[in-house]
Amino acid sequence: MVEKKIPKATARRLPLYYRYLRFLHEAGKNRVSSAKLSEAVKVDSATIRRDFSYFGALGKRGYGYDVEALMNFFSKTLNQDRLTNVALIGVGNLGQALLNYNFRRSNNTRISAGFDINDKLIGTIHQGVPVYHIDDMVEQLDLQQIDVAILTVPSEIAQEMANKLVEGGVKGIMNFTPIRVNVPESVRVHNVDLTNELQTLIYFINYYQELDDAEEEVILDEDTGELFVED
Repeated sequence: MVEKKIPKATARRLPLYYRYLRFLHEAGKNRVSSAKLSEAVKVDSATIRRDFSYFGALGKRGYGYDVEALMNFFSKTLNQDRLTNVALIGVGNLGQALLNYNFRRSNNTRISAGFDINDKLIGTIHQGVPVYHIDDMVEQLDLQQIDVAILTVPSEIAQEMANKLVEGGVKGIMNFTPIRVNVPESVRVHNVDLTNELQTLIYFINYYQELDDAEEEVILDEDTGELFVED
């Protein structure tokens, strides 16, 4: 694992690079240019070269990048050789969808335990994953050495569940609830608000696409707070 710190934006792009390099390797490709990589992952070439520069000389001028060598490098950087068990807190509709998926494209990440309060779910096994009662969470997190959890519970108990996760020693939480939970600085939280993401997408479709196509101006009506496109 690379010890020096790199920018968070770069860290977020590393799995994207790794997945595409795996695709190239499985397709029998031996090398790739930054331009080709840029086209595939939708990140500009200058950004890719800057991201890679944090790890030293990974490519050769005029040759590009050796696919297998770069894939293996990022595999070690991302701890792909180490299995990470993940806890799922809340086995409702979204939780069961995540269980069905269970990171099948990843060799090093899996949901290994689910937690809920529904008596019909407790003690059952879904997609190979046992479901425990919420009251057993702290004990199971310790027994299974789980450091990462996915939170998909109702908003009103999100903070309570986050507190239990902290008590159980979790270091990272992927939070699918609309609540911004409070945790110690030592615990990292990534918030995934599907409603917000969808609304943002619709906003860009409705306004920015029209602006790009017609070179029109988006105006904010200060009285109503609504946006409209001026002809």
